[in-house]
Amino acid sequence: MYTSRTRRRTRVEPRSRVPSRARILRRIISGSGVYGGLAFFLIIMLFPFYYMLVTSIKPDAEIYDMSQFPLIVKEPTLFQYQYLLEKTHFLLWLKNSAVVATVSTVISLTLGTIAAYALARLHFKGNQPLGLSVYITYLVPTSLLFLPLAYVIRQIGLFDNPIALMITYPTFLVPFCTWLLMGYFKAVPRELEECAMVDGCTRFHAFRAIVLPIILPGLVSAGLFAFTLSWNEFLYALTLTQSYAVKTLPVGIVSQLVLGDVYFWGSLMAAAILGSVPIAIIYSFFLEYYVKGMTAGAVKG
Repeated sequence: MYTSRTRRRTRVEPRSRVPSRARILRRIISGSGVYGGLAFFLIIMLFPFYYMLVTSIKPDAEIYDMSQFPLIVKEPTLFQYQYLLEKTHFLLWLKNSAVVATVSTVISLTLGTIAAYALARLHFKGNQPLGLSVYITYLVPTSLLFLPLAYVIRQIGLFDNPIALMITYPTFLVPFCTWLLMGYFKAVPRELEECAMVDGCTRFHAFRAIVLPIILPGLVSAGLFAFTLSWNEFLYALTLTQSYAVKTLPVGIVSQLVLGDVYFWGSLMAAAILGSVPIAIIYSFFLEYYVKGMTAGAVKG
């Protein structure tokens, strides 16, 4: 009869954790494929910015020299930036774009949030057709609307006025914000609002204190897209503005740096670089804020 003391225990040797050569080779091949693909797409995405930067620091003689390789700069200069800032109204156009885009985004985000909440939360007759009409309105191209809007703006005396852009941009921004935010509102459980209203909150207070903080990432996303669309808009700004004092950045650059068939490529590329800096800063700031807000909210009890 064997006891636990006399029983022999066989010791099982652990398997070696050192990977074999074939496994190491497979990891290297898979990793090189992944990183190679990422590098390829990164080069494709950054190449236009590199080309703009290289062109913006070239002198005019080097830009129009067809015998030179276009991706290399022999004699870098800041003349294009100096010409842009001193000989054009670039800073004024930059300020006009910032003001118009900010006001249009605030108006559109406010109206879009209210409309999206009503369509996603309230039940009334015609709710679904109205939501579909909002989406169809966003799909209508601006090339079909700028002439009627230009006639209306001229009739009310706002032609060549920044206010004209502030009230016309929401015509395509409000449907966009509404349709984007409807999905966020539908994802919020109704029980949260119902519990708040049982505790004595009104619907507006429950909307402001409960729902809005939950859909904050959606508000940030809609605001970023709305601001970008306003910043880059060209057709309405070209139609509704005339003097240099009220032009926005896209229209001002084209009107003063493209004269017939003459293109000031160096200054155009410098304007493109400087014009994209505010958008890049805003995206970086709000994306960092978005990530911090999501991680902080995940650990709260």
